[in-house]
Amino acid sequence: MIIGVPKEIKNNENRVGLTPAGVAEFRKHGHEVYVQATAGNGSGFSDAEYEQAGATVLPTIADVYGKAEMIVKVKEPIASEYPLIKENQLLFTYFHFASGEELTHAMIERKAVCLAYETVELPNRALPLLIPMSEVAGRMAPQEGAKYLEKPLKGRGILLGGVPGVKPAEVLVLGAGIVGTQAAKIAAGLGAKVTVMDISLNRLRELDDFMPKNVVTQYSNEYNIREAIKTADLIIGAVLIPGAKAPHLITRDMLKTMRPGTVLVDVAVDQGGCIETCRPTTHEDPTFIIDDIVHYCVANMPGAVPYTSTLALTNATLPYAVKLANLGWQEACRRDEALRLGLNVVHGKVVYKGVADAFGLPLESVESVMEAAVA
Repeated sequence: MIIGVPKEIKNNENRVGLTPAGVAEFRKHGHEVYVQATAGNGSGFSDAEYEQAGATVLPTIADVYGKAEMIVKVKEPIASEYPLIKENQLLFTYFHFASGEELTHAMIERKAVCLAYETVELPNRALPLLIPMSEVAGRMAPQEGAKYLEKPLKGRGILLGGVPGVKPAEVLVLGAGIVGTQAAKIAAGLGAKVTVMDISLNRLRELDDFMPKNVVTQYSNEYNIREAIKTADLIIGAVLIPGAKAPHLITRDMLKTMRPGTVLVDVAVDQGGCIETCRPTTHEDPTFIIDDIVHYCVANMPGAVPYTSTLALTNATLPYAVKLANLGWQEACRRDEALRLGLNVVHGKVVYKGVADAFGLPLESVESVMEAAVA
């Protein structure tokens, strides 16, 4: 198969879909790899390293899309890329369709095969291609929150861990999945008083067993959230419903009950956000203020630490990408249920329920679309 790795062009996105080590692995299996010039620079990988691993470096993004049968990326295509995508071309990347109606309709129109990292799901419901970036984003959330709590950045002027004689900041984490767990660990390690909320009592029991004593758990409901936000200094949204829009756990009216300078970090923003007032921001312009509350809603948080993120992501995606290249997407998805669940839009049809429900689109069965593709 011919693999293409374009340069990411989303604002301040420095990750790359494949490392030189990944190129070498594809080449070992007999596949061709084309990488756009300077695609890896932001992550610390030079064109020369890709060439030494066996890739051919092409000058433009159009060249890469034009050559490739499978595109391996990090973030969803943006508008300037839509015309470059060919019918039947396989795109293997994060899509987060449920929060992007324009993107969804564009991929339907292009009749590409869109296999989304974030909905590849194992039998135990783990999301192996989302976990690495969830770990990065979760660990970054308290780090960014601590920064924006500083007074010059319009925060409350509170040091997350406090000092002897002065109470630490209060951190509220909504969601006890991968993001929430990592966020709680880092916030606790910095000395904050942390409350983690979730609707799964089993998960809260698990956290209670291994978290340090400055982390407490609480069942998540509207009443408890409304009470907790009155004293929270930093609130981290870490809610995930795979492939679907996140529910709004904090609504606009709740901002009035928070203290001025409270910081909201909505890690769920690329799935629509779990804070009603959040909208996607960029690393270039990461925050905005509503009702004196600081909102940090960067949709590609791991892009700020691209070396770590690219290596972590490729570690997870490469085995699946090689399987897709070796077998073709149809056979790979027949043999691997986890990969099959990654299919979101195929040949102009929506095949993932969360995406269909988000925009009221008809849902086609994966099996029927795959059969039609073979025919």
